[in-house]
Amino acid sequence: MLNYSIPIHEKMSWEELKSHIYTLPDQPDWIPYRTSYYSENWGFCMRHKDYELLGEGEYEVFIDSRLEEGYLTYGEFFIPGRSKEEILFSTHICHPSLANDNLSGMLVCSMLENWLRNRENRYSYRFVFIPGTIGAITWLAKNEDKTSNIKHGLVAPLLGDQGAFTYKKSRRGDAEIDLIVPHVLTTEGVAHEVRGFSPYSEFPEYHTSGDNLDFVSDDSLVESLQIYKKVIMALEANQTYLNLQPKCEPQLGKRGLYDATGGSSNVKDARMAMLWLLNQSDGTNDLLHISQKSGYPIGLLEEVARILLAKGLLKTV
Repeated sequence: MLNYSIPIHEKMSWEELKSHIYTLPDQPDWIPYRTSYYSENWGFCMRHKDYELLGEGEYEVFIDSRLEEGYLTYGEFFIPGRSKEEILFSTHICHPSLANDNLSGMLVCSMLENWLRNRENRYSYRFVFIPGTIGAITWLAKNEDKTSNIKHGLVAPLLGDQGAFTYKKSRRGDAEIDLIVPHVLTTEGVAHEVRGFSPYSEFPEYHTSGDNLDFVSDDSLVESLQIYKKVIMALEANQTYLNLQPKCEPQLGKRGLYDATGGSSNVKDARMAMLWLLNQSDGTNDLLHISQKSGYPIGLLEEVARILLAKGLLKTV
């Protein structure tokens, strides 16, 4: 049935009925997912191969639905961090019949919530589970006072298929998040595409019965979860530092710094990361930019930054 169909109980000809039937001629075994939220209409969604079995005659059409005043439901979960600045995750909940779009997003966000609750975070995190478009409008209308705290935002859709990751840049296109996500995808070595901002995205199974549990995989969901975690960790780590001993290179040996990163898999890399960090920490370069210049991952730079902070050689800006 066309979602949100108005009620109808009539007899009609095939000519009148067929204009209310929705199929996919290019995919005759799939049923399209169609809605009529904002205009009063009725109809049926069906396989095109079944549609072709129908023909001339009189049909009785009966849709036992009703239109009445209702309400909009959304879910929200907030995890306070050390800072009032928030990272907002949103995922849509308005496609109850579809797996990748967007049961996958709800699942990954739920797992992220559980992970974030059990760690100490610099940022605060807000998750909203909302119907697409109208849900976002509703949340913003009721929470305009909170929007000034939002530092970054990520939408979580289409996370269970086996295709390459796709990141859509923000409307601005050069925000910190627009640099962090491609950096993580590249350093993790996963297939991905970075696109400019646009409002929509589609794939062949999009809004069809082909988007079912067979279309998503456990491995893809786990990989998506790990990428989101890596993005969060990179955002958490990406701070700007100032070298408190900028006049020449400080003597690291007498400060016990050569062996301070002994837990690293490559002590030489850790030492070089430390020197890069001291050299570039002039109060203008964040860890992402130092990582891009040096080739060392943000995680390693954050590790040595904590050590240098403890030794009084750096401070956060």
